[in-house]
Amino acid sequence: MKYVAYYRVSTDQQGRSGLGLDAQKSAVTDLVRGRNWSMAAEFTEVESGGKNDRPRLTEAFSVCRLYNATLVVAKLDRLSRDAAFLLTLQNSKTRFVAADMPDANEMTVGIMAVVAQQERKAISERTKAALKAAKRRGRVLGNPANLSAEAAAKGRALGSAKVRQIAQERSADLMHVINHIREGGASSLRAIASELTARGIPSARGGVWHPQQVKRVLEAAEK
Repeated sequence: MKYVAYYRVSTDQQGRSGLGLDAQKSAVTDLVRGRNWSMAAEFTEVESGGKNDRPRLTEAFSVCRLYNATLVVAKLDRLSRDAAFLLTLQNSKTRFVAADMPDANEMTVGIMAVVAQQERKAISERTKAALKAAKRRGRVLGNPANLSAEAAAKGRALGSAKVRQIAQERSADLMHVINHIREGGASSLRAIASELTARGIPSARGGVWHPQQVKRVLEAAEK
């Protein structure tokens, strides 16, 4: 199991002095010690917790996807204090764990998801009530069969779009690494495949890389 460590400090002064940073690193180390986890990378960000546009965290997510790794933070608020951001994290399927609350990825974020789901349910109920009121006024709302077919088609389209998005994100992540490998002198498909395997980055099927797999990644990036 690999993990990616993410540390965040709120000011440049904290980043330079190590104020709060050493404590975060210590907490992460204590958490992974004894779990036989190896570090894939670590990132430190200087940014307020109220802001969700953080490039170093985006890089950390990228590495997590590449290595199928778990994101580890010292405290849950190192990720964000914004509930919507954490729900987005949950939907991204990126595993994460906080040293101060090891069950946060299942418990805390799950509670936030339930709250959001309840709000969606309330909106749905209000919409249904409005449609019933419109129907009582004699308004024609359409063929239910057609509406069901449209909903099913929309669901399939959204599912396909999600699959394409995940594939595109992984392709972009891989191209960053492949370009770096090329800069190091490896140019053939076999050499690139060997280097990807050596770096511990799993292939699409979770095993070692083969030249043909590298070729498909390069072809997808050119589209």
